[in-house]
Amino acid sequence: MRIGFIGLGVMGAPMARNLQDSGHQIITTLNRSPLPEGIEAEVLDTPAEVAAKAEVVITILPDTPDVERVLMGENGVLAGMDSGKLMIDMSSISPIETAQMAQAFADKGVDWVDAPVSGGEVGAKNATLTIMCGGAQAAFERAKPLFETMGKNITLVGENAGAGQTCKIANQIIVALNIEAVSEALVFASKAGCDPAKVRDALMGGFASSKILEVHGERMIKRTFEPGFRIGLHQKDLNLALQSARSLKVALPNTATAQELMNACAAQGESDADHSGLVRALERLANHSIG
Repeated sequence: MRIGFIGLGVMGAPMARNLQDSGHQIITTLNRSPLPEGIEAEVLDTPAEVAAKAEVVITILPDTPDVERVLMGENGVLAGMDSGKLMIDMSSISPIETAQMAQAFADKGVDWVDAPVSGGEVGAKNATLTIMCGGAQAAFERAKPLFETMGKNITLVGENAGAGQTCKIANQIIVALNIEAVSEALVFASKAGCDPAKVRDALMGGFASSKILEVHGERMIKRTFEPGFRIGLHQKDLNLALQSARSLKVALPNTATAQELMNACAAQGESDADHSGLVRALERLANHSIG
């Protein structure tokens, strides 16, 4: 298929590469150059031109305003879309704005699936992403073969546009609170005089074991905070969670605490660090580093 893929960043580049390796032709527009290594794409000037030439358009962009600009702006994707095509947004953005954009595409006869992902850069490279989808069953079935080249756990959460985004917000709440829990545990154990690496090893064999303890706990101990998923992006996702919670009249007290700890990291210039770097906010509060 001719796939318009817009957003060749840390996540998007390996996802597009996997589509390309499966035999699909990639068409894109760039706000930077050159193309990421390993991608041989046709580069056009505007999102509208990409949409006009592609059979399917996929976007994965940092935030809601970015998606709105690329999809709905002048010379945006919507302007180049014809009836019968398929629009897939794999960004992590507002469910409310997602539903509004989906309606605009539906009015033009274009199928929509919102399909945010989880699994980080490693999952994107290995095509093992979890993909959470919102959209009509028929649109999901059209998109599923493409998803299967990028991920493993692929779920249609709901047939309403925005359901995938709601699921992704729930995912980000769980991940943030797990990172906070692992951070607190390792800071506590280390300041009490234990070797945090050995504590982590012991906990990996018990009920406290988790993917976060395994991967992010190791990053905290080894001080490897190069971004797989940046603090700044997780801040954005937790902000979406808190905004949505206010509209639903739902209390998310621990999500708010995790957001404040990430805010503290951002204040120290750490927005581009991996979100496991949240541990540094707790280390500063304890006046103690585990690494």
